[in-house]
Amino acid sequence: MNGRKMAVFVLLVVLMLGLVGITTPSLLSQVRLGLDLRGGFEILYVATPIGDGEVTQDALRETSRNLRDRVDKEGIAEPEITPEGNDRIRVRIAGVTDEAKIREMLQTPAVLTFRAPDGTVMLDGNDFTPGGASVQYENGINPIVSISLKDSNKFADVTRQLIGQTLSIYLDDEMVSNPGVDQVINSDKAIIRGSFTYEEARNLADTINLGALPLNLTEKYTQSVGATLGQLSLEQTVTAGLVAFVLILAFMIAYYRVPGIIASITIVVFTWLLILVYVWMNATLTLPGIAAFVLGVGMAVDANIITYERIKEELRNGKSVLSSFRAGSKSSLRTIMDANLTTILAGGVLYFLGTGAIQGFALTLVLSIIISILTNVYLSRLLLGLLIRTNAVGKKSYYGVKEAEVRAL
Repeated sequence: MNGRKMAVFVLLVVLMLGLVGITTPSLLSQVRLGLDLRGGFEILYVATPIGDGEVTQDALRETSRNLRDRVDKEGIAEPEITPEGNDRIRVRIAGVTDEAKIREMLQTPAVLTFRAPDGTVMLDGNDFTPGGASVQYENGINPIVSISLKDSNKFADVTRQLIGQTLSIYLDDEMVSNPGVDQVINSDKAIIRGSFTYEEARNLADTINLGALPLNLTEKYTQSVGATLGQLSLEQTVTAGLVAFVLILAFMIAYYRVPGIIASITIVVFTWLLILVYVWMNATLTLPGIAAFVLGVGMAVDANIITYERIKEELRNGKSVLSSFRAGSKSSLRTIMDANLTTILAGGVLYFLGTGAIQGFALTLVLSIIISILTNVYLSRLLLGLLIRTNAVGKKSYYGVKEAEVRAL
């Protein structure tokens, strides 16, 4: 037995399994669960303009940002609010106790007002040209916000009343800027100066554009999941997944012996890495995502089975364990890669053409395949090759091959 190779093998396995065991509880606590597992609601809104104008991508994007800000103020963690298509906004909010209150808040259009120091509303969103606010640079260095108004005479009257005072900008009831008025502006163009960064100026311009073309949101589709039902779904799914996981590992060890033990180690590492990537990406795990997760485990097992069956076939042909390992690994690689790349392409199509739960399924599927290639193809072969070279597992029976099955060369 080669003691050095065995020591390296044992050290690698102990380090990997030790890392998995120590960090898994913390990782699981950080996994972001979807509303179907935590409870909550999902709404698909159709957006229409209030008054004249049309629904633009900028208007959708800024309305989504405004909705997210509103929800954040309610103390709701990590809402998912995204524009879709030409006139839709999808809202997913998990862990909500007062759904009716949140839905009423979301459907209320954003209100833009310019107010005098005493709180009097001097201008509102209807006084501005839709899309007329933009970021420019003064002296090529300082970001400023340029705005366009519909009535220059009205703006001249407002600025005349407020010379030396401020004209505060509010979205809903929150002040977003407080510029001063230093002269009468008899024009349909105005400049807002301040110690802005580009991002701050961009946000202010977006806020004005949002208020100049507020969108009316109509519910197209709704789905609610109670917290109790979500918790029950999570418990049942986790239980089913753990039972399936244990049965898979038991089968691999019983049928493939030594390679099955290696496969079990790499499948554990595969599962840990997939959870780790989910946490790093701050991705949301849903029931379809868990289904893709389980499917990924099945495909990871399949990669090992293809390799091990090729190795067993070489052993039956009378080759040595090391020669069978090399030949079986080489001949199985193309089959495994072809199958995985085809599935990645299908998952990519699902992700870019699908929405919501379909995207979650596709994302998990693609990630699981990539991680499976790293762990259940390359890591598995590294460990098995290292173990074989220690000469500690040289009997063919250790690979599930009986001596009676070996054909003479």
